[in-house]
Amino acid sequence: MKAAFTSDNIAGASASVFNAMMEAEQGDSMPYGNDDTTAEVTTMLSDLFECDVDVYLVSTGTAANVLSISAMTPPWGSVLCHSESHLLNDESSAPEFYTNGARFVGVSGSDAKINPVELQRLVNQKVGDVHSCQPSAVSISQVTEVGSVYSLAEIRAITEVAKLAGLPVHMDGARFANALLSLGCTPAEMTWKSGIDIVSFGATKNGTMASEAIVVFNKRFSKELGFRRKRGGHLHSKMRLLSSQMKAYLTDDLWRINAQHANDMMALMQAGLARVPGIKIQTPAQANMLFCTLPVGMADYLMAEGFAFGWGRWEEGVVRLVTSFRTNQEAVEAFIESANRFEVSRV
Repeated sequence: MKAAFTSDNIAGASASVFNAMMEAEQGDSMPYGNDDTTAEVTTMLSDLFECDVDVYLVSTGTAANVLSISAMTPPWGSVLCHSESHLLNDESSAPEFYTNGARFVGVSGSDAKINPVELQRLVNQKVGDVHSCQPSAVSISQVTEVGSVYSLAEIRAITEVAKLAGLPVHMDGARFANALLSLGCTPAEMTWKSGIDIVSFGATKNGTMASEAIVVFNKRFSKELGFRRKRGGHLHSKMRLLSSQMKAYLTDDLWRINAQHANDMMALMQAGLARVPGIKIQTPAQANMLFCTLPVGMADYLMAEGFAFGWGRWEEGVVRLVTSFRTNQEAVEAFIESANRFEVSRV
């Protein structure tokens, strides 16, 4: 295989993250998050977000998302998220399982972003009607499932509607760093200053082995999250092995460096493919993910050339390309060159 652009989770862990785990493995330490490194991570994330936060480390993005949501909604509630969101389409039935049966309702909107007008309609629908699920929480994905990024104004438009209806807002930040660097803002500005109550601070796609942080700004959810994490089987006894990863990730701007590289490689990829006749860019990539439609036969040609990418899950001809902190420029250029060769051979 020449290069894979299937997802950013195909890359391993950054060397400093792996080394930090090896160091944390030495000696003894208090279990279940009562170790010094876990306390350090909470301090580091409080500094990063410019406020006092509660932090719950887990080992998967699914756990981060569904545990966050479960603390926000009762079993008879409904969680409003985009109809193309990861939460609605790619978490199996984990959301329903962890919320004890809450309903997840898709909201429309272009570029996989919730339309605040449509959200306004849904948050007020059948409120108080015992025969209907009650709107209980809102969740947005940043980066979205099609590679777009909510602007700060767009986030605030969503949270304003939610807060007027008394609903908390969760952010699925699996690609948090990629979105943040795309916007050029601070973590605080993209989260609690824009009305976010809890963010799933993703790290596994950007350099850790298995470490995600549920970062809580609205502490009325904190106590319940602690119990739910334990009940859900995600309170790791050797928590220092998760916190050591997150500490290394936050040290020396590793998280920013990794995400910037991934974004830069996608910018190079998108610019190159935009010049290839026959390729149609779907939603323009704002971070490190791109969907595009390839001419008939090109996908098979590229796979035969040794490239891997997302294929077959969407409309005919549509592929997904994702770059990571490990993607090298030569691989991107080789992919673009191969796409060009295919087009030249058809002329």
